[in-house]
Amino acid sequence: ARAADNWPQFRGPTGDGHSAATGLPLTWSETKNVRWKTPLHGRGWSSPVVWGDQIWLTTAREDGTQMFAVCVAAASGNILHDIKLLDVKKPRFCHPLNSYASPTPILDGDRVYVHFGTLGTAALSRKGEILWTNQELRYEHGHGPGGSPALAGALLVISCDGTDRQYIVALDKNSGEIRWRKDRPAGAMAYTTPLVIETDGREQVISAGGDQAVSYDPRTGEALWWIGYDGFSLITRPVFGHGLVYLTSGYNRAILLAVRPDGRGDVSGSHVAWRLDRGAPNTPSPLLVGDEIYVVSDRGIASCLDARSGKLHWRQRLGGGFSASPVYADGRIYFLNESGETSVIKPGTSFELLARNQISGRTLASIAVADGAIFLRTATHLYRIEQR
Repeated sequence: ARAADNWPQFRGPTGDGHSAATGLPLTWSETKNVRWKTPLHGRGWSSPVVWGDQIWLTTAREDGTQMFAVCVAAASGNILHDIKLLDVKKPRFCHPLNSYASPTPILDGDRVYVHFGTLGTAALSRKGEILWTNQELRYEHGHGPGGSPALAGALLVISCDGTDRQYIVALDKNSGEIRWRKDRPAGAMAYTTPLVIETDGREQVISAGGDQAVSYDPRTGEALWWIGYDGFSLITRPVFGHGLVYLTSGYNRAILLAVRPDGRGDVSGSHVAWRLDRGAPNTPSPLLVGDEIYVVSDRGIASCLDARSGKLHWRQRLGGGFSASPVYADGRIYFLNESGETSVIKPGTSFELLARNQISGRTLASIAVADGAIFLRTATHLYRIEQR
């Protein structure tokens, strides 16, 4: 299938919030440019993922005792599969802002991989058959499951950073068996999604954890380089471009760091190209578009910086609280806040607001873009938004 037709993982085809889809609507509301609106049961903040004619997401009972994978028909919004995957006798505490079904699935051809943190991981066929499950990844979330898995060849790589132990693990995507596991040298919880990059002919898995981000060799789990900072409860996914990895340091004092990924060992004092100390996000991931990088803080302050130097071009209050990561598609940037409002801006070194669009409901999940449409999840519904 064409890349523009798919949104197969958290933050899209390349994991950085970009889509090649065109013809997207600039404006919408509850009564404008909504092709369908499908109710969802339970509670979940996983982002929708799209492959061809199917949309997959996860949900859970409010009390966390049952976990589900749901498949929606992209054209009609009809529910194709609603599969109970796991029963949990005694769910741990989950923060009110979080859910038991927050990690985003991955679609890979005819396979669907879903993850619920320490509660379990599973693979399904796109026909709805359960192929394998794994409940061996034990750790205490602290605030419930958060980070999504990433694919590195035949491996499903997952960051498991709890309050009691911190490690990264690679599962065989065909069997669910553990291929390697590496303990973290730091000791703080995090809820991040790894990013797989290739630079200088070397593949790396970048995984940000509490107090430290580490680059791993995906084949063996060997730590290649690492950088220290002061932060915990990290949520953002790194992005890569211009020979730099952009990552944030988490709670306490969020800092955006631009790091050269060609080092070995501890690169804290040698490979930081620049840093942003004000306006960095705790939750929404950065977005790199051309020569600029865009971030929005949890409190709704958006910033645009030169991606190579860190020079600030503009800073603007968008309004509202933010959890969802921004998206670039069809020549525009879409910022979704937690109250159902999407601010659409024109990329560039000066701020230009194109539209503000409001729908009903709470919105913490990041939007997906595929097949000329925007797929947006609220606390109760999934929308297909397209030009009509």
